[in-house]
Amino acid sequence: LQGSCRLAESHAIQEGKCPVEALPEMKPVMDVIKKDYPNVSKENLGVGSTIFAVKPGDGSAREQAASCQKVLGGWANIANEYATKRYRSNLINWGMLPFLYQGELPFENGDYLFIKDIRKAIEEKNDTIKAYVVNKGMKEFELHLGNLTDDERDIIEKGCLINYYRSQM
Repeated sequence: LQGSCRLAESHAIQEGKCPVEALPEMKPVMDVIKKDYPNVSKENLGVGSTIFAVKPGDGSAREQAASCQKVLGGWANIANEYATKRYRSNLINWGMLPFLYQGELPFENGDYLFIKDIRKAIEEKNDTIKAYVVNKGMKEFELHLGNLTDDERDIIEKGCLINYYRSQM
């Protein structure tokens, strides 16, 4: 996950290309990841953006905020807490991960984050997720998903609420 919105990398993966072809600045990032995880490739990698806020979701544009993030390549939010349950639900309904983090941030705006096996963690109902700040030499830190319900996990796994409802038909 990267701090600014980048769609080109995701499009490259969808087209069967390496994300480095779309954004050469990712090459050193991928080189660092591959040192510890040599099996990471375009076949098993996703690229999206994330934002951090202390307490996002307070205000009249909660629904639009989540949808705009998703349209711009958003895959996750990282927060100390969410201002409302509704905002957190909107993230989930758009297929984004509602991560929680406490303490001093180990990353800065523009850093690349690597989260290995996130789908597996969701399927196995893990709350604690290992993440790495890549451009700081794979510095490990922990994120939390909070108490996701089985339905919320299913929505995230399906990609969004619309896909979840389609699968119920």
